[in-house]
Amino acid sequence: MRYQRALLPTLKEAPSDAQSVSHILLTRGGYMRRVGAGIYSYLPLGLRVLRNIERIIREEMDRAGAQELLLPALVPSDYFKETGRWDLFGDTLFRLQDRKKTDYLLGPTHEETITDLARREIQSYRDMPKNLYQIQAKYRDEPRPRGGLLRGREFIMKDAYSFDVSEEKALESYEQMRVAYRAVFDRLGLVYRMVGADSGAMGGSKSAEFQALVQSGEDFISTCSACDYAENLEVASPPRPAMSQLGDIAAREEVHTPGHGAIQDVATLLDAPVTSFLKSLVYLAGKDLVLVVLRGDHEVSDVKLARALGVSEVHLASAEDVTRATSAAVGFAGPVGFAGKILVDADAAVVEDGITGANKTDYHLRHVQFGRDFTGDVVQVRAMQAGDACPKCQGVVEIYRGIEAGHIFVLGTHYTHKMGAVFLDEKSEKQTIVMGCYGIGVSRLIATIVEQHNDANGIAWPVSVAPYPIHIVQVGESDEVKAAVAGLEHEFIAAGFEPLVDDRDERPGVKFKDADLIGCPYRVTVGERGLKEGNVEFKLRSEPNPKAALALPLQSAAGDVIATCRRDLGLA
Repeated sequence: MRYQRALLPTLKEAPSDAQSVSHILLTRGGYMRRVGAGIYSYLPLGLRVLRNIERIIREEMDRAGAQELLLPALVPSDYFKETGRWDLFGDTLFRLQDRKKTDYLLGPTHEETITDLARREIQSYRDMPKNLYQIQAKYRDEPRPRGGLLRGREFIMKDAYSFDVSEEKALESYEQMRVAYRAVFDRLGLVYRMVGADSGAMGGSKSAEFQALVQSGEDFISTCSACDYAENLEVASPPRPAMSQLGDIAAREEVHTPGHGAIQDVATLLDAPVTSFLKSLVYLAGKDLVLVVLRGDHEVSDVKLARALGVSEVHLASAEDVTRATSAAVGFAGPVGFAGKILVDADAAVVEDGITGANKTDYHLRHVQFGRDFTGDVVQVRAMQAGDACPKCQGVVEIYRGIEAGHIFVLGTHYTHKMGAVFLDEKSEKQTIVMGCYGIGVSRLIATIVEQHNDANGIAWPVSVAPYPIHIVQVGESDEVKAAVAGLEHEFIAAGFEPLVDDRDERPGVKFKDADLIGCPYRVTVGERGLKEGNVEFKLRSEPNPKAALALPLQSAAGDVIATCRRDLGLA
């Protein structure tokens, strides 16, 4: 592709709404443009990257035995009403009506639609296993779309669905997808971890995320320094402390703590360690107020708390609700005398001599102990934190940030039971189809790769997904330079490696800055000075040292660069 014919509008400055590295560089590099909140156009460079990612995904999905189809983005509401997700998704759904006032939605995911297809087309155990996938736009009304392509309202997703005769066979399909996903992310050049995760609104019995390790990621991952343990922090739990008989302590004592509601402030005032505190938080679960008691240095995992209460989500209660439930201002709640439901985290239940709020503004209680001074349901609802013991071995947990690149689920009969997707087994008896679900955020991967592959000058694409593997920079307008550029361009195209040729009438410095910003893996510079010695200049984009360029003989340059491309693609 010749630069002068390309739509490649690079920018010197970052857009005012861009904060993440990928949002800034993809916009500055001419890969995308914002249309509305969470809605983007893919310019030619961005579309080429997208198509390369899709190609890798298709190759690995096909290799794993999956078949591609395409489901409608416009979905009748009846399917989501069958499973209850018409209400469960709430405001996340884009809802609309046709001229007859019939309800529809723009698909945020397609479990219902594919299950409807399965119940129509799969009749016998002989019709399985099946694994069907699509690559298609999805729509979710995110309240705070952010990060450019990292969290949008319209995004491109690969979603696959497996159908099996039993849970055992479904786990085999799950394992095939696990292997395929690893192959995809390896080929994309991502540094990632597979982590245990929460199934959320998808439902099901087993799920795992593939988290790309990025400091700008919005997810937190707990991993072990000594073994392969890794889980999303939402569901990770440290080893549960042993519940043993607590020792005798002094009688409960009320102490005056005027204006000190925060734990660290009270700890300083009373000269007590934070670990001796019983932190009490009031949560709203549906219409009910619940008191959650934690050790003072721990935080609640909202996902684990919701699970413990059997609800889809929980929220911290408002200041007004806290006062109504405890008769005290925020910061002075405690379990002693609390009239409602109490959940006690397992680590809080073994605090022998605790300090907690007195349910009285400006007062706390000393010498408080679970079982003697208050009771409640003992659960594990605290979030794991760095330094905790690994639940699998004797190692120590570390916390990383990540971006969810993919998610795989064993759904079981969560959808097929609700929608009546059954088959006849070998005995001609009806059984419910067992299902799996496997998603990859395709457009999100563009941003995720940039978050991992960039430097101060711009993007540094892995060759597997780069819009063009080779960037030829033409320096000069002489016939000799133009002929050398055309010759190299022809050889690269003949070998299957189409280059981007910067043939603009611009200063070399401008061209080099744009080349670094755009981020093609290999740069070949053709100039009059080098040609006088029969050479062109070759530089890897991933090499930060500007002096690391190599002089290659013009006659062999194309072959050398092509060999490098093939080697880095694993084709050599």
